[in-house]
Amino acid sequence: MSVTTQSQPLAIDVRSLTRVFKDGPRAVDAINLEVRPGEIYGFLGPNGAGKSTTILMLTTLLPPTSGTALVAGHDIVQEGRHVRAAIGAALQEAGLDPLLSGRDHLRLQAALHSLPGRERAQRVDQLLEQFGLSEAAGRKVIGYSGGMKRRLDLAMSLIHRPRVLFLDEPTTGLDPQSRSAIWTEVRRLAREEGVTVFLTTQYLEEADALSDRIGIIDHGKIVAEGTPEFLKADIGRPSVEALAVNPEDSSALAEVLAQFGEEVPARSKGSIAVRLSNGTVDLAEIVRAIDAGGLRITALNLHAPTLDDVFLAKTGYSLEGSGGSPEDGTDGS
Repeated sequence: MSVTTQSQPLAIDVRSLTRVFKDGPRAVDAINLEVRPGEIYGFLGPNGAGKSTTILMLTTLLPPTSGTALVAGHDIVQEGRHVRAAIGAALQEAGLDPLLSGRDHLRLQAALHSLPGRERAQRVDQLLEQFGLSEAAGRKVIGYSGGMKRRLDLAMSLIHRPRVLFLDEPTTGLDPQSRSAIWTEVRRLAREEGVTVFLTTQYLEEADALSDRIGIIDHGKIVAEGTPEFLKADIGRPSVEALAVNPEDSSALAEVLAQFGEEVPARSKGSIAVRLSNGTVDLAEIVRAIDAGGLRITALNLHAPTLDDVFLAKTGYSLEGSGGSPEDGTDGS
């Protein structure tokens, strides 16, 4: 649970926030968000849904077309300087100089935030130790692994002890060990230091494991919001998925499975999936119905409700490992 209480002012308060690009669609369409202090808020959506555009506005890097947002109590348009002083941001592309050392990066960041000299040195040493970079502190970043670069980027975003931390896909491309290290630190920041974390990720497992609450954005609109448990309970019923031996039999297979529930997007390419009408079913009954239809299948799977089911139900797309996503040309998130 968060270290904060409901009575505290919101860390992020978004009202009808909108961004329209020239000659393009509404990348962000009048969204409303409330994020409490010390909360980890997972922000999910297909590519082009508006995630990165939202973060760019909340971090004052892109002006909204209309609407308002307060971050750490400051208006993102009228009080941009105060917002930037209160937040940290580790965005998709780490802005690291390959010829500077890890320590040099942190020293520079500390100087930009005007930390006093003695505090600056202590804070740099503390973060190098905290993120396991002490031994590599004097090495040029060009020789760092991907995980080390992401840890350094996160350390830089924390140099001034921000109240709100924006993480835009912080573990994309990392090995499991590096990803686990980032997870541990994000949890510690929220639970022990009360830092509010606004997280976008391409990994549903990551969102499920870390987030206190999740918002799903699609075509610029919030289509679902709640705790992971609430969202999964809202979907409720399990689903059954089958793959026909002959692709030409897919339509006939869909008709057979429709006896047991409503068709939903399948997890596997070419498969047919239905969400069960009654919540439970005897798989043998489904097999008998498929046999009665003269169909042959290569796989039959029963899936309990997951965050992936929520994402599929709300957007029609699979977030992790999906080859198909909306493309609006406005937001590479």
